[in-house]
Amino acid sequence: METSTLLIISTVGPENPEKATLPFVLATASQALDAEVTMFLQSSAVVLAKQGEAAKVQAEGFQPLAEMLDTFLESGGKLYLCSPCLAQRQIAKADLIEGAQIGAAGTLVSSVLDAGKVVTY
Repeated sequence: METSTLLIISTVGPENPEKATLPFVLATASQALDAEVTMFLQSSAVVLAKQGEAAKVQAEGFQPLAEMLDTFLESGGKLYLCSPCLAQRQIAKADLIEGAQIGAAGTLVSSVLDAGKVVTY
């Protein structure tokens, strides 16, 4: 059986804990079903990959975001961050969590073309 692939694009960061958390709920649930998941964070969502920031995000009724982010990465998820979005927020590569990768438009386009399905938040 061929592995399902999913790309999740998120543009919402710590300013809206519920919307920031939902992509990670979908990602970890998909991984539990053996899907290969890539996440691409854009806009304020890139802040979630700055060391210590995910621990500050807790949406009522959901598992803490930091735990879901750890589970996502430990389960083989790929996490890309928009390079212009990082630059705009003055977030350096050294400020990022382990496992986060920096990408630009070409990385996103390639991920979209390779994915079986794409979901945007």
